[in-house]
Amino acid sequence: MTIDWNHFTPWASVAGGILIGLAAAGFVLFNGRIAGISGILAGLLTPKRGDVTWRLAFIAGLIAAPLAYQLFAALPAIQVETSLPMLAAAGLLVGIGVRYGGGCTSGHGICGLSRLSSRSLVATLCFMAAAFITVFTVRHILGA
Repeated sequence: MTIDWNHFTPWASVAGGILIGLAAAGFVLFNGRIAGISGILAGLLTPKRGDVTWRLAFIAGLIAAPLAYQLFAALPAIQVETSLPMLAAAGLLVGIGVRYGGGCTSGHGICGLSRLSSRSLVATLCFMAAAFITVFTVRHILGA
């Protein structure tokens, strides 16, 4: 294994992690809610009175952030090296996994672990194991 030193960005990664942690902590402190993207989005599919505005604002922030970033630096090129059916199948499998796991990686991996949730620890370990197995299978067994 080698490190691509041209794209190795530890300081940007640390800064991004700190910002994500601060945002998640602020969200739970000021709103009493977990910043799990799948839960926030799911709440829009089954809206409750007085619960839609903050969810829309959160999703709008996710869309606006890269647009704001683009004012200061070029966005990285988007490169998808798979077919549209494979991408759709992957999205469907992730969606099913999110429902079975009771949340997404942001909800469990960032917010749940920071609250020392044992359920989130198990979910995050399962996410990571599935990712390792998938990468190994696709790269080394299927040769893609």
